[in-house]
Amino acid sequence: MELSRSKLAVELDRLAELGLVEAGGLAASSGGRRSAIARLASGLRFAAVDIGATSIDVAVTDGELRVLGQLSEPCDIRQGPAAVLERVLDLLGKLRDEHVGGARLHGAGVGVPGPVSFREGMSVTPPIMPGWHRFPVREALAQELGCPVLVDNDVNILALGEMHSGSAPSVEDFLLVKIGTGVGCGIVVGGEIYRGVSGSAGDIGHIRITDDGPVCACGNTGCLEAYAGGAALAREALVHARSGRSAFLAERLAASGTLTAVDVAEAAAAGDPVAVGMIRDAGAHLGTVLAGLVSFFNPGLVVIAGGVTGFGHPLLAEIRSVVYRRSLPLATGNLPIVLSELAGVGGLIGAARLISDHVFSVA
Repeated sequence: MELSRSKLAVELDRLAELGLVEAGGLAASSGGRRSAIARLASGLRFAAVDIGATSIDVAVTDGELRVLGQLSEPCDIRQGPAAVLERVLDLLGKLRDEHVGGARLHGAGVGVPGPVSFREGMSVTPPIMPGWHRFPVREALAQELGCPVLVDNDVNILALGEMHSGSAPSVEDFLLVKIGTGVGCGIVVGGEIYRGVSGSAGDIGHIRITDDGPVCACGNTGCLEAYAGGAALAREALVHARSGRSAFLAERLAASGTLTAVDVAEAAAAGDPVAVGMIRDAGAHLGTVLAGLVSFFNPGLVVIAGGVTGFGHPLLAEIRSVVYRRSLPLATGNLPIVLSELAGVGGLIGAARLISDHVFSVA
């Protein structure tokens, strides 16, 4: 949309009154009257919250979404919304004291690991989040923080993070696959997150790949998540450790009393054949589902993110092999499949992007 100089001046004055932009001096002369520079207000502050199945990450960013401060701690999502959100508010309180001071937060973006009704700002029948069904997350946090709050699925905020500063700043149509405790997919169409009619678009972890497979957290059998999710791999690692098939995992179990997907990654890195086989099997299952998605959606990029990306290139190689072999050549001829390079900040950047886009769109 093109604006006249006078209309633009009026809009900038209005944004300045709202504390969203400020004067930035004069531009370099190119002949004639020098133009004034407007920039995002230096006092803009957004809160970003990325709630996972086993951890909480929070951050405060400036208006350009640069992380000013970040805190993380382990937390079990199964403790329920009251306990988890109390920890979120405590961590944000510490960051506000340091990076916001007496000023106000302009908004907060929140990601949670389950299906979300974006319009209502709450989780709806999330398989791994007991007690969260229809809990008013958005309203509860908005009341405590005194600012606008938006809540979305964790894979959607990861996709927003990739759009802002990751692998997809100029890709209009792509898939972001998160492999953590569960498996999910963020879908970007025309540069916008596609959530579906009820907010459950991209819930690929519960696509059934066999009829008689292991029981999934959703109650069905044979779901992708029951084969390739971090929780499923941890359970399989326990079986191999207790049976003695993997000496490495048996030693790790004896030392710590439990196993996680991280132990599987470390076992594979040490050359443990059982762990390597587990990673290849997980990659094959993921590739099978992704091959169907690629043929259906024809994305310009697929980004693999989440904790299980610690498996690195062995996992990526298996996924690529299956997708390139099973999908149509027209869909995969120029299709990059890459690991996210945003590590632990992708969700936070995406959550901040979610709320900053909202604040500026309604200003």
